[in-house]
Amino acid sequence: MFFLAAGDAAAAATRLRGPGQGYDSVTCRFIEPDTAIAEWDMYFEEPSAEAPPLERLLRWPGPAWVTAPSNDGTEVFALPPRLTRALAHAAPADLEALADRWAARLRSTDGDEMTDDDLLAVLQGVAGLAKSAVSTGGGLYSWSW
Repeated sequence: MFFLAAGDAAAAATRLRGPGQGYDSVTCRFIEPDTAIAEWDMYFEEPSAEAPPLERLLRWPGPAWVTAPSNDGTEVFALPPRLTRALAHAAPADLEALADRWAARLRSTDGDEMTDDDLLAVLQGVAGLAKSAVSTGGGLYSWSW
């Protein structure tokens, strides 16, 4: 789940149960957020229609933990500010190209186990959250378990 929060302390407070109704959010079920965030950041820093090799993606700097993974796997990440700005200003064609590239990479690494989330809809929703984060000065975060 991707969500808006006023800052790291507010985001960290969601660790136990996730962001509730008081948070604007985009829900997705089968996405590895740290890898997705790194892939999105890589796309905006080095645009390419080709999906990056998994080894290169795994070497890309990942998002910062707001709360490190707990025993149950729950974690909260902060999206990098440059990625938040890039998503906020992304043209619809950029989001479509990124969704296509992301889907191609997931198919090549996960095959039939690829997410059934609508990747373009997730990106469009997160881009909307990014616009709000940029305009309000808040942060964009990911909560997962």
